[in-house]
Amino acid sequence: MTVRIRLARFGRTHRPFYRVVVIDSRTARDGKNLEVLGFYNPLAGKDDEKRMALKLERVKYWLSVGAQPSETVESLLARAGLVTDEAPLDQEQPANASQNDDNGVSPEAIFSIGLQVN
Repeated sequence: MTVRIRLARFGRTHRPFYRVVVIDSRTARDGKNLEVLGFYNPLAGKDDEKRMALKLERVKYWLSVGAQPSETVESLLARAGLVTDEAPLDQEQPANASQNDDNGVSPEAIFSIGLQVN
């Protein structure tokens, strides 16, 4: 069973309100959840304390046991300071990408036109 931390929509038409929930990944967006971790109100003011609230200890627990946050929840967790904004682990960066000094020309392009690569 893959467990996700994602948003469940509440509220009415044009007035969204979301709960941050732990849920089985195969369950519908508003289906039965395992636990409610907090809420997110996108219509509240930026500095309003009613914009977002999370149970940080429970979020840390679910992340430690392998729950995967959705992209939106990951950005909310980054705002709360729980997750860093680094590249996801699924998309590894090539090790030599930052050490390449050939003015933006890829090694494949240099090789295909017949130049010698040092």
